[in-house]
Amino acid sequence: MIPKLRIAALALLLGTTPALAQDKVLNVSYDIARELFEALNPEFQTYWKDKTGRDVTIDQSHAGSSKQARAILEGLPADVVTFNQETDVDVLAKNGFVAENWREAFPNGASPYYSLPAFLVRKDNPKGIKDWNDLARADVKSVFPNPKTSGNGRYTYLAAYAYALQQPGATQDSAKEFVSAIFANVPVFDTGGRAATQTFAERNIGDVLITFEAETQAIAQQYADQGLISITPPTSLFAAFPVAVVSENAERNGTTEVSTEYLNWLYSPQAQETLAANHFRTTDKDVSAKHAADFPEVKLLNVDDVFGGWDKIQSEHLADGGILDTVFVNR
Repeated sequence: MIPKLRIAALALLLGTTPALAQDKVLNVSYDIARELFEALNPEFQTYWKDKTGRDVTIDQSHAGSSKQARAILEGLPADVVTFNQETDVDVLAKNGFVAENWREAFPNGASPYYSLPAFLVRKDNPKGIKDWNDLARADVKSVFPNPKTSGNGRYTYLAAYAYALQQPGATQDSAKEFVSAIFANVPVFDTGGRAATQTFAERNIGDVLITFEAETQAIAQQYADQGLISITPPTSLFAAFPVAVVSENAERNGTTEVSTEYLNWLYSPQAQETLAANHFRTTDKDVSAKHAADFPEVKLLNVDDVFGGWDKIQSEHLADGGILDTVFVNR
């Protein structure tokens, strides 16, 4: 009897294994990407099922980009990261979690889409906010997340600094003074973009929310009853959204294949259409041309041209005791 029971149990186990087998991916992403991946993930699941015959579960984790990078270093078992800050991927690469040449693993420097810091203002724009110089006025209260914890907030800081450096006769000192004037009028620094949105739209704090252009459009739709207005300034900073396979975890989890395919799929026309529908600027030329009317023209500055690259930004601006810290001190 015992051998027969064992055989029956083994047969039952083998018979059910295919039904239980499925792929699983943990995508660790930035704070305000929830709705975006809620739209993208079901499309990839269908694509993966059609291609392989296998199901895939995609779990999401969202917080400030820099906070997420630290969480991975401390044990969060991410298979992939979809961040809004290259330096946060570099931190993972320097610690062996991501390949050192991660920018070469996918097209466009491993950035399938991009955006830029933009403004969201109150109904009828009562303060007449149109450009970065308006944010330095004493009567304008700006809301954006803390650049120390949020890639979103970091881009806001860098975009304001870059704008200041473009002005006639600008110096490093004048740029610091300009950004300090903006920071002095920030009523609260939330740790991530989602909390900053709640501060502005739900707690009714501030005259302008500074966040990615895609997010300003989404928030305006979400809080349509408030009549919020999205404003793309004439000049802003190109914000790449880098992606990478966390090879240290993916290899251990046996998810390298599906993780790599997941990130490659973000470049597909299907995914690019969904990205454009969610107000992100896309890297696919055909999709970009199709949706050109949806995106205002803007002069995009590049971090390499303005600041000399991310390594220099890290050492001069973001490191302890750097320029960003002096801006906070003078707040």
